[in-house]
This record gives sequence, structure tokens and C-alpha cells, in this order.
Amino acid sequence: MNFTSRLTQKETIAALVWIPMHILIIPWLLRFACRDGMLDIPAANLVLYVAGTLYMLVMLGRFLRSEFDPLCDRFFFCLLQVAGSYVAMIAFNAAFASILVLISGEDIIANPNNQAVTGLAEASPGIIRATGIFLAPIVEEMMFRAGIFGAIHKRSRVLAYIVSMLAFGIYHVWSYLPENPLYIIFIVQYLPVSWLLCRCYEKTDTIWTPVFLHMLINAVSMTVVERLAAI
Repeated sequence: MNFTSRLTQKETIAALVWIPMHILIIPWLLRFACRDGMLDIPAANLVLYVAGTLYMLVMLGRFLRSEFDPLCDRFFFCLLQVAGSYVAMIAFNAAFASILVLISGEDIIANPNNQAVTGLAEASPGIIRATGIFLAPIVEEMMFRAGIFGAIHKRSRVLAYIVSMLAFGIYHVWSYLPENPLYIIFIVQYLPVSWLLCRCYEKTDTIWTPVFLHMLINAVSMTVVERLAAI
């Protein structure tokens, strides 16, 4: 099947416009609410993703609805792509962990984003699970796969992969770099999963496949974190 983004030009612009809103503007505004004690960090994170989800539903609702058609038409194929991609992600993560051990030795650097999510999950598990499993995948896949990957793919397939993968990796670590520039190495950790998410989108021709893969990854990761914290 040939991949064809169903986003109109206006919808593409809407998806891309939300990226600076999500990464810079809304978090900057929410800092004031946290500083004044109106919100704690988990609640502010929830507000950020609720706003993003509502924005996507309003501005790109037609696109999201149209993407259910190829999902339903090839449901078992899409399911197989999600399952296979998840298994591949586990293998990639194991390889990255092994390489990190070889490079760092005993002084292994922990992924700062994972540490932050773990801390938030311990403080407000319900809010963080709802945000990470149901809201974040929709918002992030609409930005990085539907928006960036879909827009660039019309001109260059290779460039679409490169830009989407790098943007997704940088998104997860850039705010931690002032604390420790060595955290930049964790961009590499997000490249395989970003490639798998792009591949799912391209292979199945529906944005819902990477959304569901993203949900699965976050759900399992959070469950593991909670089990380890309970030990």
C-alpha cells in the first residue's frame, strides 16, 4: 500500500502550529500557575495534554475520523504491525542499554526523562497514567508523525524519517541539557522507537497504528515502573 497523508494543508499547519504551543508557550504559562501554588507539576502536565488533545480533536477531527477507515479495513494487519514493532523496540532498548554500559562502565547515566516520569508517577499515579497512556500518544503522534512526517513525506521519504525521528528524540531530552549536556546521548535511545512509529504510520497508512503503539509502550513502561516502586 502506498502511504498518503490525508491531512489537508490547513490541518497540516494546525498540527505544526501546536508544536511550539506544546513545547514552549503553554509550559511557560503553566510555570506561573505552579509557582503560585494553583497547580502541582502532575496537574500542570495533565492540563498541557488535555489542551493538546482538545485542540487536535477540534482542529483535526475530520482527519482523525478518516484514519479509522484504513484501520478497520486492515485491522489484523495493523495489529500485527503494532505487536511486531513493540517486540523490535524491546530489542533496540536492550541493545542501547548494553552499549551504554560499555561506554559508561559502572557510572551509568540514567535517562532524565524516565526519572522525571517515575517521580511524577509516584506522586500522582492516576494523573500520570491517564496523561501518558491516553493523551500524550494522541498529541505527540499528531505533532511528530501526522504533522512533521506526513508533511515532509510528500517531498522526501528519507528526510521525513530523519526530521521526525530527530525532533521526537530532541523533544524528550532538550529541557534537561542545561543540567547535564551529556544527556544528549539519550536522543539516540528515542531514534529506534521513533523510526518504528514512523514505519507503522507509513506501512499501515493510518495514524491510529502509531497512536496505539505509543499507548502500548507507555502503558507497559508505567506498569513496570509502578511494580518496581512497590518492591
